[in-house]
Amino acid sequence: MSNHDCKAIVIGVTGGIACGKSEAGRILEEMGFAVCDADRVAHDLMRKGTPTYWQVVAHFGPRILADDGEIARPELARIVFGQPEERSVLDRLVHPAVRHGLESWMAERKSEGLDAAAQVPLLYESGMETLGWDAILCVVDGEERVLGRLARRGLGREDALERIRAQMPLREKAARADVVVQNNGTLDDFKVAMRQAVECCRMKG
Repeated sequence: MSNHDCKAIVIGVTGGIACGKSEAGRILEEMGFAVCDADRVAHDLMRKGTPTYWQVVAHFGPRILADDGEIARPELARIVFGQPEERSVLDRLVHPAVRHGLESWMAERKSEGLDAAAQVPLLYESGMETLGWDAILCVVDGEERVLGRLARRGLGREDALERIRAQMPLREKAARADVVVQNNGTLDDFKVAMRQAVECCRMKG
């Protein structure tokens, strides 16, 4: 279905860690959606010399810096995932800027009449469910499959479980979303489920 056949929609894509949000984004791109990754927006906002960079460095100190002066994201992640209060500080410093960036991106896509989707892992935790999405789509999968993916990324089981538990429970995200997509089969299964989910999102939009 092209944008000429129906009103363009903007979808918020969320879900648990390693459940398939990035793959969902690639599938949406294949379907003609403009796709934005909130993690990439946050990464850009924390590049050396930006206002957010200086705020983060002022709080966490030089221990989070790589040799080139950029923020070493693995080191920052190690600190915040082990200390919930530090994670809260980081969220307060970064989320408002990410929200502003997403709002601007969404407004541009709407003005262009393009179908758009943004991958926002912490959509509910950061209060970004109020951004004006036509629908929110939540990607879910079973914990053992998620742990397997995280193991392939180099995370041990305990570290992986710590990251899973640092987020809102997946069942709660699914309960709050407009559409839930199971990613517990093959890639082809997931593509079929995503196409069905987009049609549901269009009806809600």
